[in-house]
Amino acid sequence: MNPLSHFRLSILAVAAAVFTAQADVKMPSIFSSHMVLQRDEACPVWGWAEAGEEVTVTIGAQKHTAKTGDNGKWSVKLTAMKASSEPQVLTVAGKNSIKFEDVLVGEVWLCGGQSNMEWAVSQSSNAQKEIAAANHKRIRHIKVPHVTSDKPQDDVKTSGWLVTTPQTVPGFTAVGYFFALAIQKDLDVPVGLIGSNWGGTRIEPWTPPIGFQSVPALKENFADKLSTFPSKNAQGVANSGSPLAMYNAMIHPLVPYGLRGALWYQGESNNGEGMLYTEKMRALISGWRSVWHKPDMPFLFVQLAPYRYGGSPENLAGIWEAQTATLKIPNTGMCVITDISTVNDIHPPNKQEVGRRLALWALANTYGKDVKVYSGPLFKSAKPEGGAIRVSFDHVGGGLASRDGKALSHFQVAGADGKFAEAEAKIDGETLVVRAASVEEPKFVRFGWHQLAEPNLSNKEGLPASPFRTDKLPPAAPPQPPTKAAPKKK
Repeated sequence: MNPLSHFRLSILAVAAAVFTAQADVKMPSIFSSHMVLQRDEACPVWGWAEAGEEVTVTIGAQKHTAKTGDNGKWSVKLTAMKASSEPQVLTVAGKNSIKFEDVLVGEVWLCGGQSNMEWAVSQSSNAQKEIAAANHKRIRHIKVPHVTSDKPQDDVKTSGWLVTTPQTVPGFTAVGYFFALAIQKDLDVPVGLIGSNWGGTRIEPWTPPIGFQSVPALKENFADKLSTFPSKNAQGVANSGSPLAMYNAMIHPLVPYGLRGALWYQGESNNGEGMLYTEKMRALISGWRSVWHKPDMPFLFVQLAPYRYGGSPENLAGIWEAQTATLKIPNTGMCVITDISTVNDIHPPNKQEVGRRLALWALANTYGKDVKVYSGPLFKSAKPEGGAIRVSFDHVGGGLASRDGKALSHFQVAGADGKFAEAEAKIDGETLVVRAASVEEPKFVRFGWHQLAEPNLSNKEGLPASPFRTDKLPPAAPPQPPTKAAPKKK
């Protein structure tokens, strides 16, 4: 055979292979055997095939048919299903057939953020014990790899859904896993976790364009510059720190997979931004809710733990303030963890309690369970009163308490001059009375307003109070280190 004929045959072979590939029904990798489908909702199922091809999706007694459009895409919506612990088979058939086995129907949560969300079960407290006990066939996890893109992607390669066993659980998101354990204990349904997270990342790369466009405060620096994002390096790869970069590659390919809500643990990389971080949280939440077409989708997040960041010791307090302000967005919840921190390690290992506290918010507000106390005390109001300040809280529960039985710590008051002094706080019914001998007419009060503060105020249910301040004045003098924190209970 002459070289020209061999070349022509090679071209024909490649063309035939391409045609066959185009004719095959394909599915995004968020679909795999062992997956969990969201209960009580019309779950979307979608993929690609040859233009005009008829595709049939079956699960149980359901059968849905769609015809592929000119763009090669097709989609159907499954009729809402009740939770099921009995494995089912989902089949997608066109010119070829794809079979997904051991499919369960239950609750699906997206687990996003940076390293504290990515932190694995194997790195958490009592890891060996937790791993040995991880025989939970109704909890499944899928991990999205670290990738970026300068354009929204239709798919992202994953290793598929994994059933929880001692062999698989070490790499699961610990916060998500312990959250799943807690809600499953109460709900008794399968739980699926989608781990799309990346250590050291800022919030902006996770936010979709519509999120930035929905927040007026972000118009000038983000919404008006969307065409310039994400930036790329010399190799043409989208920079991981640039807006949209991870949304395009790690979130967009998951849409519109059926899910109940999102868990979020992030903010360390945005430390120092103060209330601007509230606006960025607003953009992220609004953006994810928009792309999923779920305007009330639950969004539960973790308030950062005390840590020795360096720089101004009040920077972290500014993030705490911004995170607390995010609770004004409907259907959000915040887990406070000032009592289980490790100030010399940015990754507190007690992810069990983090997951449990997030689950309290979900059980109370998402699932309507009879959870009377699901948050620690949150600042409500403060009023000067006879040389002191009386402070009121929401989420007092069974009453205010000192978690270690010692005097309440990390309170400060200031007069009109804004000069803060260490103060003592006494519990008086469901309020606190805070005073300092050196401040005759206190006007402002601060609580836990320092990156190393591990205050001991909680409710009697053991959930810690969130840091707060009632002033907006700049500090009159360089802030002093907090009083020595009381030893934490083991």
